[in-house]
Amino acid sequence: MSKLTPTPGQTVGPFFGYALPYAKDRELLAPGSPGSIRLQGTVYDGAGHPIPDAILEIWQADADGKVPHHTGSLVRDGYTFTGFGRSAVGNTGVFTFTTVNPGPTEEGAAPFIAVAVFARGLMNRLFTRIYLPENEEALAQDPLLSSLEPDRRETLIARRDPDGGLTWDIRLQGDGETVFLDFSDVEGASK
Repeated sequence: MSKLTPTPGQTVGPFFGYALPYAKDRELLAPGSPGSIRLQGTVYDGAGHPIPDAILEIWQADADGKVPHHTGSLVRDGYTFTGFGRSAVGNTGVFTFTTVNPGPTEEGAAPFIAVAVFARGLMNRLFTRIYLPENEEALAQDPLLSSLEPDRRETLIARRDPDGGLTWDIRLQGDGETVFLDFSDVEGASK
């Protein structure tokens, strides 16, 4: 039997404008709903230039820290919070979501939003997290954050806007590169 050579990977874009976006994909709940906030930011490349053709997906708990198990993420009804959203990045590299502040999923845990990044030049999507800036005690005790140097930790913590929303930028490489997570070595993960 001959040994097979692995096929090289393909980049994940740019092709996002066709088929991936869908109606109200960035609205985890209707704008203006009680408790709704705007999550916004910019995706930058290694040279600090905005990336115009990325897509972000987020998953999160609701305001009470419960992970939703409702169907309907691809067909929004304007009322059901499913905890999933997708946002194409605009020509200026800016993304935006309408969502809620996630609650902690465990007593004393730091609330966060899970993020997947798809962009041109990437062989695979990237995974990261957005942490809320409040509750410094929970942030200090978070296993992921406490394993990072302070300057790297800051790349995962959003800024609170005056209107109550969140701003969080993604830097794919270079100065201030966002911390990305590698799940390939997690027990039970496929390789």
